[in-house]
Amino acid sequence: MRVIVRRGDSLWYYSLLFDVPFPLVVDSNRGIDPNRLFVGQEINVPGFIAVPYTIAPGDTFWRIAQRTGIALDALYLLNLFTRPDALQVGQSISLPQRVTTPIVVGQRNYDYRAMMEDLQRLKNVYPFIVNETIGRSVMGKVIPEIRVGVGETRVHFNGSFHAQEWITTPILMQTLNEYLLALTNRRPIRGRVMAPFYENVMLSIVPMVNPDGVDLVIRGAPPEEPYRSFVLSVNQGRTDFSNWRANIRGVDLNNQYPALWQREAVRKPQAPAPTDFPGTAPLTEPESIAMAQLAERRDFDRVLAYHTQGKVIYWGFQGLEPPESELLVNEFFRVSGYVPIRYVDSYAGYKDWFIQQWRRPGFTVELGRGVNPLPLTQFNEIYEESLGIFLANLYMR
Repeated sequence: MRVIVRRGDSLWYYSLLFDVPFPLVVDSNRGIDPNRLFVGQEINVPGFIAVPYTIAPGDTFWRIAQRTGIALDALYLLNLFTRPDALQVGQSISLPQRVTTPIVVGQRNYDYRAMMEDLQRLKNVYPFIVNETIGRSVMGKVIPEIRVGVGETRVHFNGSFHAQEWITTPILMQTLNEYLLALTNRRPIRGRVMAPFYENVMLSIVPMVNPDGVDLVIRGAPPEEPYRSFVLSVNQGRTDFSNWRANIRGVDLNNQYPALWQREAVRKPQAPAPTDFPGTAPLTEPESIAMAQLAERRDFDRVLAYHTQGKVIYWGFQGLEPPESELLVNEFFRVSGYVPIRYVDSYAGYKDWFIQQWRRPGFTVELGRGVNPLPLTQFNEIYEESLGIFLANLYMR
């Protein structure tokens, strides 16, 4: 919601007027000096939307404020060009409405378009989030990263490295939405107040690493050539792509990292395939390159890659993982029931490379249990399990 600065207004006053944490108001107006507001300037107030209201007989600003619980000055602020002493029946004014319910509805076929539309809605209501493009897919789709918070601890989550594991994207998006609601409404999640985490943690989320692949699984072969003919050929003419893990070029993005890539490559398919082809060399695909460059720029303290399925968490690589990885994964197990597995005969993954490169904690979290793609009937259960892991990453330093 946007308001227009009056004489004497300040961001601190808006924080009090709308009962929104001051740091969120400041960060919703990046590039504006909080100490140098000027009359007529537009300011974002997070966690609110302006809704129309039609004046009824007997209405005054004071009566509307009393009836709705809205601060009287908030009505004046949103209706600067309305004369309160000359209201007319049928006249339209604006009321500030606090957003208290989620924008994201995750339990549905959640393709790239759904994600991008939800991200725009979230950005409109919560302008303190940072939405940055980190790269583009093979087909040119923007790959967004969302950041929340200003702390020194840098925690990263990602989802949908594998196309048929797309349920990880709405899980992350719904989790993000719940966090934003808790921040702006000063309400806890599972008994924990969220405000300190905004100050202590910089949260990074890439909800969909593989947008072309996700759309392929959910929507079928794209109309664009040469991609349509290519994926149909690789899939042996089948129009059901539910077994597809790769990107649109048939490369498994989680087999693309220079962490014993050669060892993985010799035992995997040697040509594009729906699953497991690691490419002709490490980091050939724009999606995997974008994720590697992001990690290098952000200098994350730890990363979590959401996959499906198995209800397990892989947390080691060649003995290079630091001691705190075990402490973290045991806490994840406590809050989710997901079993820690230190080593597995698999290499060249994103978390493998992260551990190898920085000697910091990296985790592959296998959400849910069953046959991929997991059915949406599991969504709520997976969400509750993963929420504990998300919260543990905020409070563990």
